[in-house]
Amino acid sequence: MKNKVSTAFVLAAALWTGHALAQNVEVKDAWARATVQGQKASGAFMTLTAKADTTLVGVASSVAGVAQVHEMKMDGNTMQMRALPDGLRLNAGKPVALKPGSFHLMLMDLKVPLQKDTTIPVTLRFKDAKGVESTLDLKVPVSTSAPGGEAAGHQHGMHDAPAKP
Repeated sequence: MKNKVSTAFVLAAALWTGHALAQNVEVKDAWARATVQGQKASGAFMTLTAKADTTLVGVASSVAGVAQVHEMKMDGNTMQMRALPDGLRLNAGKPVALKPGSFHLMLMDLKVPLQKDTTIPVTLRFKDAKGVESTLDLKVPVSTSAPGGEAAGHQHGMHDAPAKP
């Protein structure tokens, strides 16, 4: 009996620790851009703040065949968008905004239209400085604009295929 109690305690502690690792990152103002019928891509946006140095290494959503962490930046006179193959670094205590025209989550090969005033499941995957991975499951509200009515600049409906690094 004593051995069973010890095993149960160890398993419970391991589960609790996994949950705590996923809570290393705070998410604020999350939203995904609504789409129209036939649109195959959209973006999701939010502000991430890590309690300790970590990297956003992946994203998944059941509404998208492909989900990636992306960056938009100027290359000369051309705005370029690309996936971040090494992920997005989050320095401890420093908020990182995922927003239109900058870092964002790209949702491609959409399986359903993203309808305003609904939510979509999004799973963020992180890796800490020690290489330990964790996930954070979100229910992201779908809207035509950012929380607070901020206009969103970049339209994601133009992208039907993953960007090449």
